[in-house]
Amino acid sequence: MRFLAIGECMAEMSPSDAPDTYRMGFAGDTFNTAWYMARVAPQVSASYLTAVGDDTVSQNLMDFMQASGVNTRAVQTKADKTIGLYLISLDNGERSFSYWRGQSAARGLADDPDVLTQAMSDADLIYFSGITLAILAPEKRAALLAALSEARAAGKVIAFDPNLRPKLWESPTVMTEAIMQGAAVCDIALPSFEDEASWFADDTPKATAQRYLRAGAFTVVVKNGSAPVLYAEADKFGEVPVTPLDQVADTTAAGDSFNAGFFAGHATGLSLTDGISYACALSREVVQHKGALVDAVLPTLPKG
Repeated sequence: MRFLAIGECMAEMSPSDAPDTYRMGFAGDTFNTAWYMARVAPQVSASYLTAVGDDTVSQNLMDFMQASGVNTRAVQTKADKTIGLYLISLDNGERSFSYWRGQSAARGLADDPDVLTQAMSDADLIYFSGITLAILAPEKRAALLAALSEARAAGKVIAFDPNLRPKLWESPTVMTEAIMQGAAVCDIALPSFEDEASWFADDTPKATAQRYLRAGAFTVVVKNGSAPVLYAEADKFGEVPVTPLDQVADTTAAGDSFNAGFFAGHATGLSLTDGISYACALSREVVQHKGALVDAVLPTLPKG
């Protein structure tokens, strides 16, 4: 199985244990998923499609990707650009972000249609997010969606996490319209109910799932914090329970690691429910540590 994630990886400043001090790493929603895929399913070829600058921090990021086992053949270099930066603030484990991404090279990741076509032709499972769409100019967003639609028609499996971040969009209307355009080109949708309820007025996780099914997805997995994960596949609905935690250190990559666990299960032949259960176990471990990318012993992926 060949896995391709598309999006932006940034320099991350996360709180350390010492007061008012931070440590620098690299992270970004779709990259986090690729990173965890490389950790828990090394038998899957995990690649990343993005763009970086030609400066030292961009080269450091490239070195980090390669050392992490994430293939960089689809990474483009943009002259006189750099990568974005974000800082995490924590309040009882819940995070908020401050961003600096005006010169981010990743905004040009969809500039070259040939790069998109080649990268997608080399993949079996292709993953993008609402943040991937948000950082692109409208015409480049349309180009990416068109390439994804063509890849889907060619038999590739397309997965999408709406990952609603209103601060990245010019208006809520533009955001919700673009999210549903993304939904229309995917086979697998991985929304989070809290966000969907806020911006689409869904009453229940089932309502969220039904909306993505109507948009064109075949499989929908609705994450809902500590509540059961609801899944829908065609006309079949079900739930997978979530084991609650007494204390959470950092929720930064909760959804990203969940997605990695789910994709790893999909790639290695787990059933839908077993894949969701493993995704929950992986996310549960990750949120007990600070930072997006957790250097800890992670749950072993069951055999399919």
